Amino acid sequence: MLSPETLESYRQMTSSQRLQLTLSMMSENEAYLLVGTPEQVARKFQRINQQNDERNAAMLTQLSRSRTASHE
Repeated sequence: MLSPETLESYRQMTSSQRLQLTLSMMSENEAYLLVGTPEQVARKFQRINQQNDERNAAMLTQLSRSRTASHE
């Protein structure tokens, strides 16, 4: 979980700044992601995709709840 200060700094960034940060982090971590056998690398990316899906589902659930609450 990110600290409130970190979250606030991300909120204050422009879309361009967030994209630049994301691309920088991807570039810095690419070598680590590709280390290992093809099976290990595939498992790493499978786990990353699973975590992304879980995060997206949680966000959609929360959006749905907030919209339902605002219509009541």
